[in-house]
Order: sequence, then structure tokens, then C-alpha cells
Amino acid sequence: MESKYNYFKRDISWLSFNYRVLLEALDERLPLYERINFISIYSSNLEEFYKIRVADHKAVASGATESDEETVQSARELVEEINKEVTRQLDDRVRIYEQKILPALRKNHIIFYQDNHVEPFHQQFVKDFFREEIFPYLQPVPVSKDKIVSFLRDNRLYLAIRVYPKKEEKNKGEEPKENIEKYTGECINERNDGEGIKVGMEAARPNVTDLRQPLYFVMKQPYAKVPRFIELPSREKNHYLMFTEDIIKANLNLIFPGYDVDSSYCIKISRDADILIDDTASSADLVAQLKKKVKKRKIGDVCRFVYDRAMPSEFLDFLVDAFRIQRDELVPGDKHLNLEDLRHLPNPNKSLHSLEKPKPMKLTVLDEKESIFNYVAQKDLLLYYPYHSFEHFIHFLYEAVHNPETREIMVTQYRVAENSAVINTLIAAAQNGKKVTVFVELKARFDEENNLATAEMMQAAGIKIIYSIPGLKVHAKVALIRRRGLNGEKIPSYAYISTGNFNEKTATLYADCGLFTCRKEIVADLYNLFRTLQGKEDPKFTTLLVARFNLIPELNRLIDREISLADEGKQGRIILKMNALQDPTMIDRLYEASEHGVQIDLIVRGICCLIPGQSYSRNIRVTRIVDSFLEHARIWYFGNDGTPKVFMGSPDWMRRNLYRRIEAITPVLAPDLRDNLIEMLDIQLADNQKACWVDDKLQNIFKKRTPGTPAVRAQYTFYDWLNKTNS
Repeated sequence: MESKYNYFKRDISWLSFNYRVLLEALDERLPLYERINFISIYSSNLEEFYKIRVADHKAVASGATESDEETVQSARELVEEINKEVTRQLDDRVRIYEQKILPALRKNHIIFYQDNHVEPFHQQFVKDFFREEIFPYLQPVPVSKDKIVSFLRDNRLYLAIRVYPKKEEKNKGEEPKENIEKYTGECINERNDGEGIKVGMEAARPNVTDLRQPLYFVMKQPYAKVPRFIELPSREKNHYLMFTEDIIKANLNLIFPGYDVDSSYCIKISRDADILIDDTASSADLVAQLKKKVKKRKIGDVCRFVYDRAMPSEFLDFLVDAFRIQRDELVPGDKHLNLEDLRHLPNPNKSLHSLEKPKPMKLTVLDEKESIFNYVAQKDLLLYYPYHSFEHFIHFLYEAVHNPETREIMVTQYRVAENSAVINTLIAAAQNGKKVTVFVELKARFDEENNLATAEMMQAAGIKIIYSIPGLKVHAKVALIRRRGLNGEKIPSYAYISTGNFNEKTATLYADCGLFTCRKEIVADLYNLFRTLQGKEDPKFTTLLVARFNLIPELNRLIDREISLADEGKQGRIILKMNALQDPTMIDRLYEASEHGVQIDLIVRGICCLIPGQSYSRNIRVTRIVDSFLEHARIWYFGNDGTPKVFMGSPDWMRRNLYRRIEAITPVLAPDLRDNLIEMLDIQLADNQKACWVDDKLQNIFKKRTPGTPAVRAQYTFYDWLNKTNS
């Protein structure tokens, strides 16, 4: 039966989130390089979006794959809608970059050349740098519609170049210069010394009314050999930067002797990066598939062809035909592509201050001499990353390694950090005679190779490795320390349930929570979960909520309770914090609760398919926060008539999380920790600096500070609150 409710399209909603990321580049309260970094994040997010989501839709649109969720026609329409919205956003990115960021750099004495025009005092440097550092690595490749066209690598920058043969000079009796194709791939240094390099002006364009035929070339930018950004000599108080491709453009005459360089433009290809594997395969077959298929990620089908929007239409048409590009793959871009590289932009002006982000604090009750085991044996412990130091979790594992009563350490791993202290500690435990079991999710996208290599390293050290479950992903972030007394007596074991990965790098970037407890009911449930991952029993969970087992029934019961309270004239109240809200079934439950008068606040960072501002959602508000750290925690609050129930764990409310993954959520049972989480939610809802309302048109409407009220920047306000309570 068709639903009476409506929903935002998942991918259009995600684009609204990514646009919110871009808007941070406009915030003049932020340090300049922090604003530049948000342009980089926006661009990087968009690249991955095309490689995965758009590539999936294009596969359906072409008939290459089938989908239960969309038809060929609807997929085509969605790709068109996505490209239209992305083009609009890229127009804004150009405006922000050119009209806000570049003037701000100049104001701070950083002159960032944006074309091949440089000041006279830099021209010799540019000539010399090109000859000595760039020229040896350049290899122009001819492009012809009638010949085999060279392969364009994924996400690599290329210059597309159009040249014309020079006219012979009649009065000098000179022989025509050799054809450029003879020089393709050769080092042609010093071949044009007498002519000099025309820096600071375009090479003279030919008279295109004559009969000369253009030649086209592509040339990969040598960023593996040369940095993307070049620092030029400072002058007085000014510093100068230049894109490598602009240095190349300024010197194209040297690369093409005997030819008039007409024009050149940047292009790049994005390719399908998804890996299609037989998800029902055994662990051994899955490993073999991944090793083989992950290598083919860089040669996937084209999902986006990005080009400098200044490129003339006939130039673009030639490339489209030559490289067999589909029109729905065309996305106009900036003059400079791959702006995700801006995160590496040099900062030659050392007086420019950087953002003072909250530094991870260590709890005073857990100094180096204090046993975490002893503390948690007395009361539950809740850590907030990155405000609290991840070293506490490392210390927790380290204590398990050296505790003689430790019987077994069990951990899930979804995204593993390189050179991980967590992994090194687990290896030390195995070498110390402890039994260590680690579930490694091989299907974590873009981390397959790293996870597999880490798993093989752990296995070689004597750790028992459990690989992916056929047909499922394991997304739960849990650890269990099982103990027994040296004489066999029962002593506390320890459970750890987190909203984030066991990854030291992301623990400094993502805002997450982790709960330590030795409550017997949670420990028993977690042990049952690990046995389930090993295929040993059909589990029953009494306290933990586990996706695909008892999660959905309990969520429905909790929502029904709030509806009943509202129907009785009491306050029904729900606050849900998560990364994404997409599952129509659960959205329908929220719509239903709203219709009954339940007051609902959603704090959703990314995808939100629920539409606020409708008759059936009039009691629902959607808040989005983008700031220094990526909001990653999943926390759910149900008012329960004044006795709140609060949960935290790994899943978002998406179909994949609720029905196709193993996820773990724990109730927060300690009253003080529960109240602390409620305080965090209240602070986030009060944010009037970095919070937006998401309206019924997917616009990000910044919350305004009411005159006379304090400024609340949730991440920093909450850090200060934690700091005051750290005693």
C-alpha cells in the first residue's frame, strides 16, 4: 500500500549536507586556513559520492544492474537531478573561492596566482622551475577520434591541449619543424632555448579562419613528482603561491615546438569505485575476491567527466567523442579541479593563527596510576571523544594484557588505523598468552585492503580472526574482556560499547562516545553477540539492542510509549541524534508520533529523508551541526513520563543499518551518565553558532542567537562543561 507520507530523496538530502560543509568556508569567524579546509572536505566528499552513489544510479540507468528501489527511468532522472544540483553548488564554490578566499589570502599578504600571469620579478623563477623540476616528467599524448584513445586514470588531473601547426615563414626558407608526435614521450629539454618562455601572457593564438587543422593532446599532471602548490620567492612582506598546472600552461610553447598553442583546460575522470562481490561466499572465497577486485577499483566505469567550464563547446565535443563520454557524465567544474588538495595548501604567513581546537583531556580519576578495571568495577564510565583522550581505551586494553586474570579479549574492527596502537596491544596480548578473538569486517568500503593486511598480521601473531558474515556487514563497535579468578572464582568481566571505531586517528576527528561497564547483563549479552558472530548460537538479548534481532521491536515499543503519553495529555518527547535518517518505516513511525502530538527533535548531521514542516510533521524539528569535529555519535532519548531512557551505539536509522548489518546499542543505566548525555543533547539543541534548521526545501537555515542570550557553540561549550566536571 502506498504511504500517505512523503520523503526527501536520499542523495539530494546528502547534497544538502555537503553544501552545509561548503558554507563553513564563508564563516569569517574561523581562521582562514580552516575555511579553506572546508572547501577541501566538500570537494573530497563530492568525489566519493560520485564514485559510489552516482555510479550505482548510472549502472541502473544503463541497465547494467537491477534495483528493487528504482527503475531505469527513475535512475536517469535522479542522475540528472543530482548533476543539476551539483552544478549549482559548484557555481557557489567558485564564487566563495574567488570572491571570498582569494581576497582574504591577499589581505593576509598571500598572493595566490590563479592563471599563468605572474609578476615580472617571478618570471625567471617560473621558467627555471619549469625546466628543472617539471619538464622531465611531462608526456603529452595525442588524442584522435579515429585511433585508440589513452586511458584516463581515476581522479587524476590532465591538461587537455589544442595546438595548430605553425605557418612556414616564406622569406627565410626554413624547413617545417618536426611533427610533435615524434617528440611525444621524449624529454625535449633545451629544444626551444632561443625562443624563451612566454610567461605572463597567452601564447599567440592562430588565425582560426585559415585552413590549419587543430591537434589535441592530453597530459597528466606530475603530482607524484611535483607538489600541487609551488611557493615562489617572497617579496617585501608578500608571499606568493602558484598551481603547478598554471606553471605548465605558462610554458606550453616549450613542450610544443613548431606549433601555436591555442588553449588548454583541466579535465578529470571519476570512476565507479564500488566493489561487487558474492556476499554469500565463505570467508576464504571472500578474501580471494577482495584481493582480486580491489585492484580493479581504479579502472571502473566512468561516472563523471569534470572539465573547466571555460572550455569552448567544440573543444568539449571533441573530447566527449574521443573518450566516448556520455552526456549525463559531464559536470562543469572550476578552472582548477581537485580542490580537495587545498588541505595541503602551504601557509607561508606564519602570523596567520590556526584554530585552537579542544585538546583531548585525560580524566583526573584515571591518571596513569589508577586502574580502569578497579574504577569500572565500582561504577560505569562514559568517555566523549575527541574531548577525552583515546589513550584511556588503549590503557584499558593494556591493563587487560597484563592482568593475570584476563581469560580472553574480544573486539570488533570495522575501520582499522594504520600502525594502530589498538592492534599492537592485541598482538602483545596474544604473545603474552592471552586468548584474543577479533572480528574484522572486510567489506568496510575503501578500507578493505588495510583491514585484510591487518587481519593477516594479527593472525600471524596467534590472534583468532573471524571474517565477514555472508550477506551482512558487522558495524557494531564493541569490546569484551572476559576474566576469571586464578582459582576459578567469578570476578567481573568488562564490556565496552562505542559509537565510533577503534581507530586512534578518527578518535581525534570524530565526536563519539564510549561506555565501559561490568554490569553482568550487558557483559552476558555482549558475549552472546560474539558467539553469534562465530555462528555458535541463536542469541537472546536481555539488555543490549542488536539490529536484526531485538532492535526494531524495542524501538517501536519506545515510540508507542511516547504516543500513549501524548494521547493521555502528558508530554511525549523524543530526541534522536544520528548521522543519517533514511528508513521509511521508522520515519513513518516518527510522522505518526508527531500527528499524536509527540514533540520530536532530530539532530541529524547528514542524510535526513524526513520532511519537516508538513501537516504530519508539524511537531518535528531537524537540526544539523557542522563544526570542527565530525558529529558521529548516535544517542537516542525517550522521555518516558519523566524517567528518561537513553541509548547509545553504532547504528543510524537507515535500511542498511537496521536490516542488513549487525549493530549494537546499549541503554545508559547509570543515572549520572544518562544525565550527562541529556546535557550534551540540550547543549546541541541550544547551539546558535554552528547549528542549522533543515527546512522543507532542504535549505540550511542558520539558527539565530536571541539578543541577550549567551553564544552557544555546542562542541566548544560541551568541552568546557566536561572540563569543569573533570575533577
